[in-house]
Amino acid sequence: MSFEMQGDELHAEGVSLAAIARAVGTPAYVYSEAALRSAADAFTTALAGVPRARRMFAVKANPNPTILRTLARLGFGADIVSGGELALALQAGIAPKDIVYSGVGKTPGELATALAAGIGRFNLELEREGEVLSALALARCVRAPALLRVNPHIDAHTHAKISTAMADSKFGIAYGEAAAMYGRLAALPGLDLHGVAVHIGSQITDLAPLRATYRRIGQLIARLRAEGHRITHVDLGGGLGVSYRDGEPAMDMAAYGAMVVQETQDWGVTVLFEPGRFIAARAGVLLTRVLWVKPALPHPFVIVDAAMNDLARPALYDAWHEFSAVQATPDRFVANIVGPVCESSDIFARARVVDRVREGDLAVFHTVGAYGAAMASTYNARPLVPEVWVEGARFAVIAERLPAAAVRPHRLPEWTASRAVARLA
Repeated sequence: MSFEMQGDELHAEGVSLAAIARAVGTPAYVYSEAALRSAADAFTTALAGVPRARRMFAVKANPNPTILRTLARLGFGADIVSGGELALALQAGIAPKDIVYSGVGKTPGELATALAAGIGRFNLELEREGEVLSALALARCVRAPALLRVNPHIDAHTHAKISTAMADSKFGIAYGEAAAMYGRLAALPGLDLHGVAVHIGSQITDLAPLRATYRRIGQLIARLRAEGHRITHVDLGGGLGVSYRDGEPAMDMAAYGAMVVQETQDWGVTVLFEPGRFIAARAGVLLTRVLWVKPALPHPFVIVDAAMNDLARPALYDAWHEFSAVQATPDRFVANIVGPVCESSDIFARARVVDRVREGDLAVFHTVGAYGAAMASTYNARPLVPEVWVEGARFAVIAERLPAAAVRPHRLPEWTASRAVARLA
């Protein structure tokens, strides 16, 4: 295990978390290189039976350059959803051909920049996007490589806010409209349309909706080929779930790999995968310090120095993150774990049995390597917390603590009169 007790103190690999707290303060994200590599290897092994499998890390899960560089060395490309993520992926040394651009709101400027960079492909989310991309490509005398993202209208059986394939979802092209739209887009001179993409949601632990999705995609592939279209690549997205609490199921990767082989073996395509959470979630903890233990009925409030701006998932999704003391304690108690932000939603746990902690104690929230620091903000003018990388017995700060004012510098207004005001003057 990458985060475990050594003696009476929690460590990240060979480094005491108390030592990290002394060096960089709290709160702070701490990542384990060994945990990240272990998850990446597990994903790769599970898909070893899939010919021409390509792994593209979902940058939105954790865009830290050290994370991206490490995964690039392990053979991962990047799934991006913004121009900023494109820049980060390229800076991390990921080859443009190994980048796929997803998302419903790519601007014309972002499309042009990604096209100029020579990325591997665009996942188109609407017909107009394809038309704009075709025109941009023609202006550069190139053809833009693209897939059409399809919405199969399948319930992923996950949280409503991370489900992306129901009929009312903003993502993808309705399954019933996909074949006709594919034909129209394939005829555009600036597009090299050569396959389809799908992603039905996140934190999926049940194979059934994924199997149903892949079968629908297989039927679509057969139809498109029958209509004369070239299908060489299929992007199956990501969304594989991990366990956030003791006893909670995670995706059975051996079973998933076997299912993918079974469902895709006759497709004759390169299959792309976009893992994010599965790779990064268990590689990180959020190190925090107890500020106060406030007596209350029926349960006391443990007020820590981490807050919803540092870790937004509990406030957004009622997400569960295990909470444990850094220093071993034999005692447990029932408490509410809360942060200092001035919002009633700044609550990490309600009426939960946790390690008994006291004022000044160090503690951690587990399984925060995905969508932790990536979703952080400076709400309440709080600084962005540092991120720390651990390899064996050494550690390094890979993102500095950044005050809110440094993120968005403020200045006094420099007034400019509008034309209407100027005329009145």
